[in-house]
Amino acid sequence: MEFLKANLDLGVMGLLGFMSFVMIAFVIERYLYYARVDLGTFDDVEDLDLALTRHLTAIATIGANAPYVGLLGTVLGILIAFYDIGRAGTLETTTMMIGLALALKATALGLVVAIPSLVFYNALLRRTEVLKGRWRKGHRP
Repeated sequence: MEFLKANLDLGVMGLLGFMSFVMIAFVIERYLYYARVDLGTFDDVEDLDLALTRHLTAIATIGANAPYVGLLGTVLGILIAFYDIGRAGTLETTTMMIGLALALKATALGLVVAIPSLVFYNALLRRTEVLKGRWRKGHRP
């Protein structure tokens, strides 16, 4: 339990930070790709779709799972808080509230990662639809 107590914040915050870094890297890569993509080089809509949607699944996966990572951190933080209260043998509300408040920061950080990730995902998905529409317009028989 002491190992978990000492490393919970580092583990959860580190994982969420890594997820955030990967999400931002993929978002930047996609925006740069969309800015310079030459639609005329694609002969097939499936090839175009594959090229345009690359990395979007990772962005959506991060957005969908970051709250769960935060929730896991919160549950483990609450477990530690209750364990510490049980070991102390007394119930002090200040100790309990501090432990619970610290545990809830993991959920908040999970949401801070998830919300922008899903916003970027939806914006990028819209951009792919616009680019596919432009491709279809230029490839009429």
